[in-house]
Amino acid sequence: MKLTTQENLMSAFSGESQAHMRYMYFAKIAESERYPNVARLFKAIAFAETVHAHNHFRKLRHLKGGFITIAHAGFGPGNTSKNLEIAIEGEEYEVEEMYPAYIEIAKMQGEKAAEMSFKWALETEKEHLKLFMKAKEAVDIGKDVELKEVYVCEVCGYTVEGEAPDKCPICGASGDKFRKF
Repeated sequence: MKLTTQENLMSAFSGESQAHMRYMYFAKIAESERYPNVARLFKAIAFAETVHAHNHFRKLRHLKGGFITIAHAGFGPGNTSKNLEIAIEGEEYEVEEMYPAYIEIAKMQGEKAAEMSFKWALETEKEHLKLFMKAKEAVDIGKDVELKEVYVCEVCGYTVEGEAPDKCPICGASGDKFRKF
C-alpha cells in the first residue's frame, strides 16, 4: 500500500475511533439533560463511526507495530447544544475536506480498497451531518429532537431515520444488516 493512503487510513481510523468515544460521552450528557432522542442519535452515530473505524482498520492488516496518528478531533465538551455543535463541525470537516481529499489520493495511488472505505464513510457522514443539524435546531429551542427509529448498516455505517431500506444505498448490504436504535 502506498504510504500516503496508508497514513490517511490510520488518521481516519483514529478520527472515527475518537468520534465514537466522543459521541458516547455526548449521549450521557444528553440523557442527563433529558434529551433521550438526541442521546439515541448520538449512540446510533457512535455505532456508525465504529463501523467506519473497523473498515479502515481492516485495510491496515499488513502493518505491524505502533504508529503515531494525527486526527482532527473536537474537544471541549459542554451542554448538549455545544456538543451538537462540536459534532456538526467534525462531520463538516469529514464531508468537505477530509474524505474528499483521501478519496482523491487513494484513487490517484490506485488503492481501490481504501478508496471504497473512504467513499462509504463520506456518504454516511453526509447523513450524520443532516441528523445532527436537525437535533441542534430542536435543542436550541429547548426541545428534544423528534426522531423516528434510526437504522445503521453494519457493513458500511450508512445511517437512516425511519425505515431500514431493503438494500443499503451505499454498500448494497441487505436490509437485515441494519441495526435499529
